[in-house]
Amino acid sequence: MPEIARKIEGLVDRLANRLIWRFARQRRRLETETPLISFTFDDVPDTALDHGAAILERHGVRGTFYIAGGLASQVEPGRTLISPAGCGELLARGHEIGCHTFSHRRMRDLSALGQDLDRNAAYLEGVGVATAPANFAFPYNAAWPLARPELRRRYRTCRAAGEAINRGMVDPLMLKAVEIRQPEQHARELTRWIDDVVEHPGWLVFFTHDIAPSPTPYGCTPETFDHLVRHAVDKGCQVLPVDQVLGRINW
Repeated sequence: MPEIARKIEGLVDRLANRLIWRFARQRRRLETETPLISFTFDDVPDTALDHGAAILERHGVRGTFYIAGGLASQVEPGRTLISPAGCGELLARGHEIGCHTFSHRRMRDLSALGQDLDRNAAYLEGVGVATAPANFAFPYNAAWPLARPELRRRYRTCRAAGEAINRGMVDPLMLKAVEIRQPEQHARELTRWIDDVVEHPGWLVFFTHDIAPSPTPYGCTPETFDHLVRHAVDKGCQVLPVDQVLGRINW
């Protein structure tokens, strides 16, 4: 894609997200005296299972993995996407499986959104997800206002980015999240977000992609991920998958 087209596409994504965050009406109050944290993964490279899930389990917690069935087992520069067997393993180990569409395309580019989501639900059922996922993450963190009725019908939450902690009045279909990504020093310094949610409790959602010794620009090393999870646990945060947080806050 030419650079100018990529910049325009990114601008449209940011504007759409900001408009939804500003004007969405169906908000819910998020009340918690306990700092809540969810670690989530998009696309789910196989290293998110091999390293990410293992690190969470080592600290006695679980995460949410947003799967796009159309990416299954794809080999890309710097990463291989999780296989159907890997999805089943995540589920068996107590992690939550969420939806990331099937085709992994932006909402505004999906002319048949319902069919795409049905296709992903069928894929996930085939790997052992007994009921359709309750939670969704936008591919490329790009929301779209016209998709909201379909998403509202299917999911308890939808997650974007936003670089903020969820507090006060929150739109469940537009949860904000903080990205764990390169450069490595920046990723390690994200402990400041954990300190923030401890001081002023709310729901901090992290998201990342691969967890690898040589990560892509959209992931981090196992050492850095362990550093963040350990800090959250040591600070007394309740670290839960997305759907379990919803039960904790009575949504």
